[in-house]
Parts: sequence; structure tokens; C-alpha cells
Amino acid sequence: MGAGVMKSGGGGGNRRGRRRGRAQPMAEINITPFVDVMLVLLIIFMVAAPLMTVGIPVELPQTAASALPSDEEEPLTVTVTAEGGLLIQTTEVPQGELITRLQAIAAERSSNRIFLRADGANAWDRVAEVMGALNAGGFSNIGLVTDVGGSDFGAGAPTALPSGG
Repeated sequence: MGAGVMKSGGGGGNRRGRRRGRAQPMAEINITPFVDVMLVLLIIFMVAAPLMTVGIPVELPQTAASALPSDEEEPLTVTVTAEGGLLIQTTEVPQGELITRLQAIAAERSSNRIFLRADGANAWDRVAEVMGALNAGGFSNIGLVTDVGGSDFGAGAPTALPSGG
């Protein structure tokens, strides 16, 4: 690739002491192979780049350890008690008024993030209903608040079951 050798034209004109037929370096660089390689690399990256993205969209959890101090608003929290009662921050709200109150709060806030705290005694359908109400109230970024120390899905389980006796 690069520089080559070219023979001199030879017909007379031996003015500068060059011998006839002596090879001299070519002063031009052939860039065609370079362009070919660059185009192949471009095509490879254009094909490979979409394959590097993850196929399943996942909202990764935010941790307090990586959060930087900021002047953002206080996080808004909705709580579902064990009895099924609803609270916005610390104020109890009747179920029929939840969406209208959330819409009024969403109009005043710049963030659409809201945290949902639900007691473990609640059925999943109750939590899903409240999540739908949060979405209808204008909050699409819903974070579920949990405690640490839950199930590890068998990662630390014993390899053999104890025998019953």
C-alpha cells in the first residue's frame, strides 16, 4: 500500500547524472486502498451499532449513594395503607378525589416522578389500580418503594432440601 517505485522514462535527457533505467521513488500516495478500508469499517459499525442496544427497556433504579445534591423539588409520595387507604405525602385522600388532586399537583410541579409506597398486605390489583390513577393524574415516572432484605430468588438457598421427619 503506499509508495511504490517507478522507472524513469529514459529517452535522452540524462542531465542530472542519473543513469538510464534507475528506479526512483514515486512521490504520490495511492489512497484508494485506504478509502476502501474506511468504507468497510463504516459499514461494519453501521450494522453493529443497532445490535449493541438492549432489546428490553428497563428503568434502572436510582440509589441514594449516587445522587448528587440538587435544588430539585421534594419527592412526591403516595402511600397505600394495609387497610387500602390512600395518602399523598401525609394527607389522607378519598379514592374518588385522588386523580383530581394529582392533576392539580402535577400542574404545579416540573417533575413527573412520583413514588408509590404500598403495604405488602395489599393485593396486586389494588396496587395496579393506584398506579393507573397516578398515570391518569399526570405522573408517568412511577417508582415503587420497597425495603431491603427481600427474597434473593434462591441465590443463597441450600443445594439440598432438609429431610422432614
